[in-house]
Amino acid sequence: MCGLAGLALRLGQTPSGATLDALTRALAHRGPDGHGHHVSGNVALSHTRLSIIDLVTGDQPLFAGAAALVANGEVYNYRELREENQLHCSTGSDCEPPLHLFRRDGIGFADRLRGMYAIALHDRGTKRLVLSRDPFGIKPLYLAEVAGGLAFASEPQALIAAGLVEPRIRPEARAELLQIQFTTGAETIFEGIRRILPGETVVIADGAVTERHRRAALPEGGPEEITADAALTRLDAALEESVLLHQRSDVPYGMFLSGGIDSSAVLALMARLNDRPVLAFTAGFDVPGAADERAAAAHLAQAAGARHITLSVTEADVWRHLPEIAGAMDDPAADYAIIPTWFLARRARQEVKVVLSGEGGDEIFGGYGRYRAAMRPWWLGGKAPRSRGSFDRLDVLREAPTGWRDGTGAAEAAAASPGRTRLQAAQALDIADWLPNDLLIKLDRCLMAHGVEGRTPLLDAGIAASAFRLPDALKVQRGSGKWLLREWLARHFPAAEPTKPKQGFTVPIGAWIEGVGDRLGPLVAAQPGVAEIARPDRVAALFRHAGSEKHRGFAAWHLLFYALWHRRHVERRDVRGDVFEVLSGR
Repeated sequence: MCGLAGLALRLGQTPSGATLDALTRALAHRGPDGHGHHVSGNVALSHTRLSIIDLVTGDQPLFAGAAALVANGEVYNYRELREENQLHCSTGSDCEPPLHLFRRDGIGFADRLRGMYAIALHDRGTKRLVLSRDPFGIKPLYLAEVAGGLAFASEPQALIAAGLVEPRIRPEARAELLQIQFTTGAETIFEGIRRILPGETVVIADGAVTERHRRAALPEGGPEEITADAALTRLDAALEESVLLHQRSDVPYGMFLSGGIDSSAVLALMARLNDRPVLAFTAGFDVPGAADERAAAAHLAQAAGARHITLSVTEADVWRHLPEIAGAMDDPAADYAIIPTWFLARRARQEVKVVLSGEGGDEIFGGYGRYRAAMRPWWLGGKAPRSRGSFDRLDVLREAPTGWRDGTGAAEAAAASPGRTRLQAAQALDIADWLPNDLLIKLDRCLMAHGVEGRTPLLDAGIAASAFRLPDALKVQRGSGKWLLREWLARHFPAAEPTKPKQGFTVPIGAWIEGVGDRLGPLVAAQPGVAEIARPDRVAALFRHAGSEKHRGFAAWHLLFYALWHRRHVERRDVRGDVFEVLSGR
């Protein structure tokens, strides 16, 4: 993984060197191993490198003829692309084949890529800049209209730090964040900063977007006819191929291991494909009643012969580092799983530069309970995903949030394409928005804060082709999701106990907040971002009782996250110190 940024101005204008340097500095954490620039006419590219493949000759920008490329991520099928297309590459970089494919195929070059990527290509001959993002949106890329043209970057905070965009909040996106913990669609929470959508390729000429193309992450059509045995055979081949590709690296790698189905499948395949013991990392919480996956993960690691490293995340650790964690989430996702993910990344960096994880398994194989609810008609208790917001039952905000479900509604309409079942539509909805704008942002920002690359082998074109169009009955049976993946584990890694109920992942944040609620609530209520939208007395009361009910804990956590995030990314103030020091302004 790396960081990329740049400017595409109107013809006759010259990018500022100071602006390019500011963009590069703001993305240095994404690429601590080096940086490079390309400036030609009205276009400038910047790159910060985390070296993973081709450590010697893989520095960027890469050049071929009149084209230059910078990229973030990994193109896993780079060897096959070189061989099948007889590409003459001068480096061993996984990002050089896309450069040659672009010169040959134009903007259709991305259709051949298999991996996670955000790419910027400048064609000096045609005076065009091309930006492209992988179909699942694993790697981020943002675009903003600025004085003289357009600017782009791997993170919104780089555009703000370089003085290109003012950090002004979109109220509609803020309502989404508070209600459902992430924001949807192309528009970010910042006015004037847009996401390049998953699978989108954008062409820019003379400082303006001239073309947009979209590559789908999921196959079209409803359920196919296939037997369980045939589906299992196909799935085994797809899983093995994907994990094999995702292990391509010139530096050490490991994995994040929970006690769940998805990471168990990744562990089983890594154990099958590696001669050395797999290195696995697990986090847990030493709090009575908290879901602690360390014992289950240790059992799995022992069964797979893996080397297992565990860490305990304490309440004191969280209060000490939470401002830093929230500060890493410039495109905000108030998912409390950012807490263990950040600590896991920090520990993993002591051993490796690459980790594989199980993100995407629930979405691809149909694991969430909300999918089973979506399968039922309303008169049998069915309901749409994300139909209720965190503050719906609480009189805390000055005004009831409005329009917060508009983005979800638009995504629902797009997901319900002809032939798809209710289950498929619910999966497609999550893959369009929840996955890239919550889970994958969490993984990207928490890992990149420590210079670690996160890979998601279950989010792969081959896996999607083998699993998404399965009959509903091969995804959900007897009230349990991910049936086919569970059956695969029963055959290939029975130690995972795949028939046990899904535990779910929880962080005891509500209880922790309540424990310091008398002190923390007034501090949060007094923050400018929170005082603007919430009643101070109600915020204080909410924090005092955050552990009493689940929805109260979520609401208190969302306000705490937002207060810290707003301080760092809107007020542009220091977040060094613990929660209490930062919020009290000391």
